[in-house]
Amino acid sequence: DLAASHREAVRQREEREWHNARLRQENARLRLENRRLRRENRCLFRQALLGPSPDKSPVEPGEEAEALRAQLGRLQEKHRRALRHLRRCRAAGGQEASGAEDGELDELLLEE
Repeated sequence: DLAASHREAVRQREEREWHNARLRQENARLRLENRRLRRENRCLFRQALLGPSPDKSPVEPGEEAEALRAQLGRLQEKHRRALRHLRRCRAAGGQEASGAEDGELDELLLEE
């Protein structure tokens, strides 16, 4: 019984370690995606503030606003999916973010 119990404990530990490694990998991927989306967001806002570049043909304000609304909708949907994924990871025991990131994640999760 003791040997079987020990084997089971070792198996469970290895399974948890494997799962945690997978969650860390997914977390790293999501961090990169988050950085990319933040850069894209800054770029889009900068473009919206500065207006169209000289080499671009002038766009009607209504068309530009509609394009920005559509893009905002897509970004918001990506954000919602990322938050849902974070919730699932946390529910699965993947609360491995650093203190600063953990506070930011908590804030984002509470906003939603």
